[in-house]
Amino acid sequence: MKLRLSHQDMVCELRPDLGGCIAGLWLGGIPILRSTPGEQLHTVRASGCYPLVPFSNRIAQAKLVWNGTSHPLVRNFNDEPHAIHGVGWQRPWTVLDQSDNTALLSYEHRPDSHWPFAFDVSQAFALQGHSLQVSMSITNQSAQPAPVGLGWHPYFVKRADSHVQFTATGLWEMGEDKLPTRRRAATGLDTDCQGLRIDNCFDGWNGVAHLKDGWLHTRIEANLQHLVVYTHADLDVVAIEPVSHVNNALHLSGQGQAAPVGVDQADPLGLRVAQPGETFGVQMTISARHA
Repeated sequence: MKLRLSHQDMVCELRPDLGGCIAGLWLGGIPILRSTPGEQLHTVRASGCYPLVPFSNRIAQAKLVWNGTSHPLVRNFNDEPHAIHGVGWQRPWTVLDQSDNTALLSYEHRPDSHWPFAFDVSQAFALQGHSLQVSMSITNQSAQPAPVGLGWHPYFVKRADSHVQFTATGLWEMGEDKLPTRRRAATGLDTDCQGLRIDNCFDGWNGVAHLKDGWLHTRIEANLQHLVVYTHADLDVVAIEPVSHVNNALHLSGQGQAAPVGVDQADPLGLRVAQPGETFGVQMTISARHA
């Protein structure tokens, strides 16, 4: 099932049945994200962007320890030994509403081997001018406090002259197991993408990132303080992922100790706890103009 949104010369196609993903995003026919016409998309991993819920990136060895209880999780991607990117990207979403330039999707999760806590989550999409505005909101429907994390995994087209720039205060170094090992001070990135090899989470992000090339100037904004960046020389995309917490935050936090939703956290992990019935929401805007 494909949804097509359009406004002026911007087009966004969604696949609710494939993880509530964005199949493609175009400005005047030029792809902003890695873009496939919705009817031709066969896997969410080839999409332009998919939601990260109820956590971003990896939980080490697919083992969640929460409030003294161990919950083995499904290893849900190829030969990865970890649980990765939550459950929303692998489940069909329901269309609640749609207009020419807006759509509202939802997914209801009941406890299973992939995630032991019930939640409801929605995504709202709106094209305005040359911007795609996306919001996501999760509500804890379980009877106990539960960890919650949100974000998106957009894959932007990497052209020969693509240049990425953003400001941050820290970077989490990555081990061979694709898990963060330690944090060090960093100012963000201001570099060409062609020879860039990176797979790291930054914290202290100021909520704005730019990707420029000879075709487009793309601006990514979010009300989040963490940003995962992933690319290497063999890829024709660069992932610039606004997220609410550091990779593997549950383990780094001491497995289950985190600040409640709404509490300003002193540590850089970003892990949040939602009380029963509590809601946590995030927003992202992708804007583009011709270079």
